[in-house]
Amino acid sequence: MALSRYGPKIRDFETELNGYYPTISDTRLSRFKRKMIRIMAGLHCSGSTSSLKFRASKNQNMTWPDSSILTNLQVRGYPTAGDILFEEKYIFIRSLENRIYTDEELIRLPDISPEHCHYKEWQIRKCSARRLIQYLTSKQRHLEILEIGCGNGWLSHQLAGIPDTKVTGLDINFTELHQAARVFNGDPNLRFVQGDIRSGILQDQLFDCILFAASIQYFPSLKKIVYFCLSQLKPDGEIHIMDTFFYRRREIEGAKRRTAAYYSSLGDLEMADFYFHHCIDDWLSFHYRILFRPYTLMNRIRGGKDPFPWIMIKK
Repeated sequence: MALSRYGPKIRDFETELNGYYPTISDTRLSRFKRKMIRIMAGLHCSGSTSSLKFRASKNQNMTWPDSSILTNLQVRGYPTAGDILFEEKYIFIRSLENRIYTDEELIRLPDISPEHCHYKEWQIRKCSARRLIQYLTSKQRHLEILEIGCGNGWLSHQLAGIPDTKVTGLDINFTELHQAARVFNGDPNLRFVQGDIRSGILQDQLFDCILFAASIQYFPSLKKIVYFCLSQLKPDGEIHIMDTFFYRRREIEGAKRRTAAYYSSLGDLEMADFYFHHCIDDWLSFHYRILFRPYTLMNRIRGGKDPFPWIMIKK
């Protein structure tokens, strides 16, 4: 495919990237540019090289994959420099942490081999997913669900199994989103969208449930993202936040130092700039309920090891 028509966008991207992150090395800049070209040209490498053709959608900010393989994936036209930078760092860290899963592993999640290094973590995610599915199933009505920061789509896929439910998995991370769309292509109740909800990418849609599962920590302001999402809810809609640590105000500085030390040990201290530590007090300005309290006496007696609260915020 000829790439000459993408030249102006590539030049704009390079200028934006240099301005956004002036300390980036020439080698990494070249890698980002190559990835930008692949995305613009509709090419993406995931295990093996595959070619996608794109056609324009009714929304000028979107393109749709013109392929029977990925008809469940909606891709924004052009990622920002910030999106590309975050994805490069995020995937790099995920690889070091052994959190990039094969298709065969992904389709079985949250079940995973007991020998896997994250087996115990997946037992926690499995329990929290089961609680959420039971809660939503008990509503016994049609639900439109949006998962923000869906990553490889394993939880969106589980939610799509709830009767009379339509699920949208949203993420700016094209690498994992592409895998999600490929692996879960056969599910008619599930689709994936690449982009940032704050850009208005889903402004014409309302949801019964908006979910942040292990993703709210990538948003700098909990209050701002929650207020934004409230505008995307139906009248009786709910926001659910789970699988994320929250801190007392006095604990945040210590948590920031530990996060910086952790990413520094992995060779990418700059990733700490994309990870945010939210305070318990941030819930207080909303109409919220705590649906799961990890440190109650009953949970301790039961031997529960889930350290994360489950917060539900009503519109």
